[in-house]
Amino acid sequence: MTDDPIRRVWEHREGVVAGFTRRYGVKLLVWFEERATGESAFEREQSIKGWERQWKIDLFRAANPEWRDLFPELGLG
Repeated sequence: MTDDPIRRVWEHREGVVAGFTRRYGVKLLVWFEERATGESAFEREQSIKGWERQWKIDLFRAANPEWRDLFPELGLG
C-alpha cells in the first residue's frame, strides 16, 4: 500500500528497503489495485498477504497474463 507509487516502485527497483522485493530481486510492477481510501487499501493488502501463493499468482495472471511491467501504464514511468 502506498500513496506515492513513483517512490514505492523506485524503492523496489533500487532495492533500498530490506524485505521480500530486495531478497528476491523483484523489479517489475505486474499488478496493482486502486482503492478509495487508505483504510480499504490496507485491509485489502492484509487480506492478500494471507492468501496462498498460487491464489496470488492466479490474481496477477488474470489481470496481466504476460506479466508485463505496468509501471509505464500508470503514466509515471
